[in-house]
Amino acid sequence: MKPEKPHHAARFASGFTLLELLVAMAVFAIMSVMAYSGLSSVLTAREQTDEAAERLGEIQIAMNIIQRDLEQAVNRDVRSEFGDRLRAFRVIEDGEPRLEFTRTGYRNPVLLPRSNMQRVGYGVEEKTLQRWQWTVLDRAQDTVPGKFILLENVDTLEFRFLDAKGGWHTVWPPGGGGPDILTPMPRAVEVNITLEDWGKITRLLVLPKAI
Repeated sequence: MKPEKPHHAARFASGFTLLELLVAMAVFAIMSVMAYSGLSSVLTAREQTDEAAERLGEIQIAMNIIQRDLEQAVNRDVRSEFGDRLRAFRVIEDGEPRLEFTRTGYRNPVLLPRSNMQRVGYGVEEKTLQRWQWTVLDRAQDTVPGKFILLENVDTLEFRFLDAKGGWHTVWPPGGGGPDILTPMPRAVEVNITLEDWGKITRLLVLPKAI
């Protein structure tokens, strides 16, 4: 006959002590906090990356639109709603410089009775970079431009213009030009946009050769 095991052996063979459970729970809590912190950092970094990528995309689209317009600039003066002559390419300095010019390549897929040229402009209003466009070249009293927001959180918009002799100017036409003088187009335009979040962005755009 086998001898019976002492009762105290059964008591020590099963379960954990209270101290062991407390230690295990503390370790699990610490690991959970570390895992959550790591996951939170990854999610935050991903969110910041997505925001930066989205902002970069907005900037690239805006710059591409400006480049497309400037590459199709033509030397065609227009008339204001008061009948005054407006240069084909000019800067208006009324607080913030605003560039206004005539461009060709105005698409007309439904063959409307209008020109393939268009008057466009760029300026900053209420911290937004806006593109202006007119439906006609020579304006009437009721002509109102359409305004489209390209970028938000914009501080300033500035331009520099390269003339045929290699000189840079902050206004165009340089020196104002006489009222009856045909002013040549600049050879290149430097676009400087200062953003609240990304600082200053500069793009140099070469214009088609024109007189």
